Amino acid sequence: MSTASEVAKAKYRALDFGITRVAVEERGGNSYLRADQALEPFAHRLTDRLVHWAANAPDRTFIARRALNADGTRGDWQHVTYAEALDAARSIGQALLDRKASVERPVAILSENSIEHALIALGALYVGVPYCSVSTAYSLVSKDFDKLRHVINVLTPSVVYASDMARYGDAIDAVVAEDCEVITDTLSGRGRKHGKLSTLSDWRITTATDAVDEAMLQTGPDTIAKFLFTSGSTKLPKAVVNTQRMWCANQQQMRQSMPVLADPHTPPVLIDWLPWNHTFGGNHNFGLTVYNGGTLYIDDGKPTPALIGETLRNLREIAPTVYFNVPTGFESIATAMRTDDALRKNLLSRVRMFFYAGAALAQPVWDSLFNAAEQEVGERIVMTTGLGMTESGPFGIFVTSHNVKAGDLGVPTAGLELKLVPSGDKVEVRYRGPNITQGYWRNPDATAEAFDEEGFFCTGDAVKWIDGDDLHKGLAFDGRIAEDFKLGTGTFVSVGPLRARIIGACAPYVQDAVITGVNMNEIGAMLFPIVPAVRALSGLPASASLVEVLAAPTVLAHFQKALNGLAATATGSATRVARMCLLADPPSLDKSEITDKGSINQRAVLTHRAALVDAFHADTLINTLKPQ
Repeated sequence: MSTASEVAKAKYRALDFGITRVAVEERGGNSYLRADQALEPFAHRLTDRLVHWAANAPDRTFIARRALNADGTRGDWQHVTYAEALDAARSIGQALLDRKASVERPVAILSENSIEHALIALGALYVGVPYCSVSTAYSLVSKDFDKLRHVINVLTPSVVYASDMARYGDAIDAVVAEDCEVITDTLSGRGRKHGKLSTLSDWRITTATDAVDEAMLQTGPDTIAKFLFTSGSTKLPKAVVNTQRMWCANQQQMRQSMPVLADPHTPPVLIDWLPWNHTFGGNHNFGLTVYNGGTLYIDDGKPTPALIGETLRNLREIAPTVYFNVPTGFESIATAMRTDDALRKNLLSRVRMFFYAGAALAQPVWDSLFNAAEQEVGERIVMTTGLGMTESGPFGIFVTSHNVKAGDLGVPTAGLELKLVPSGDKVEVRYRGPNITQGYWRNPDATAEAFDEEGFFCTGDAVKWIDGDDLHKGLAFDGRIAEDFKLGTGTFVSVGPLRARIIGACAPYVQDAVITGVNMNEIGAMLFPIVPAVRALSGLPASASLVEVLAAPTVLAHFQKALNGLAATATGSATRVARMCLLADPPSLDKSEITDKGSINQRAVLTHRAALVDAFHADTLINTLKPQ
């Protein structure tokens, strides 16, 4: 692990931070925090940026994806330029106008990231029809389609796009109304039980009329651009309203916080798998591509054992200028770069910034990335992060230093005001600004509950100062207020920081940790393992069951050592992990134990596995570890 002195002496690839100072005002027992830099003017609508780049860089690739071969593998890259994207958007926009699509009858996209997905989204944006990219897990993983049914009922779409009826047909037949037209890539193969089924190719040859451009000119900052559903980790998913103002303001905020995005000599190049139904992939990354005239290569890989090979293949070929991922993705890449010379050389050739979000990144992963970069290019690539959410566009708070540590968040972006409100022994951060949603579609009660009396959005995230003597260093994450609990002794347990410590101590074998001990006398940790990693650690043959793998002496020894280390550094009952176990059953999507982006919902796991938790603390669970 890097020491503080080593970090301070390290050489980093040049990266500017746009906002480094804040103004703080104390009022009514709360702190109000803002950047000392005003938000600069921004586009009225994202389509203005599409039109701009189609005129000024018409032949530049906007989006690319590897073609699908007959054997199911991915082949050569297919490219769509900005000029082609604008033409397609106008044709698709005309088709939507012909079908009288509207804010009350928007577009629902059930499919994964694709060129077609992107063009439909742009077509809807162009003529002022909201669209919603829906989690593919609701159609392809869920067994009951309950969340998909809820999403469709909230949206009441006039059009649903599904790339492949063979995969999405069952879900469509189960939940999509007969009067809703379904668009697919091809009519060959499976049909539809009820209702009209058309092809996207027909839409793309629709002749755009003057009505298309007139519709675009009627859109403005208050036009609803899209709906993004929350993960539904505690209740049914809510549809977050994203207006053109919200999206464009957030993109300008990103440019000011991350000046690398606005470099006129090097438009951003992304290679990205993050799903567009989630704000990180669909707003942050897709939006920054359009806003800044960048190029987005769709990565059909994913940080899973079955798909990480495709990601590594793509990174050997495409050299990004900035690279975004979740912690498990960076962990896989860091491991591969130790021995993969081609990957290391290409990925590090021109990338100027790494950015992670979604969960805690273990320090050993940072160290591995730094070591690979120092060996290959003689300097480190800055690892950045921050804090945001679906309701904030998502960009909100961003780090301000090369020497960022796990848990650091930084300072608010331009135009965003933070309100720090004491909540028990913690401090909740709340947001107010042009990038904050106006509320939840067709859910006035949830909207009213989300905002305080001053109009600040209540995030439920807890923060603390990185350095109370230098507020310009900004904030650090202090967990989720709703996750924290009391032990039977009345002592509060701060779940977020503790979970990060556990994951770091057990790296690289743990996906996430669920903290137990509500109203009990001691803390426990139930761990979801990274299965391929613990299989390798076990040394057992591939035929061994997961239960056998988790009971292997080498596996138990590793976690016993980690638990002993955690106990040795604990400062009291609120930080001492008194028992640990590994879970063989993966988290369930249908039970909301995990979101489609891989985040664990602690409350849902504890609720649905209450009997297991009781057995864990009653010492009747096999292979429960305790500090030695």
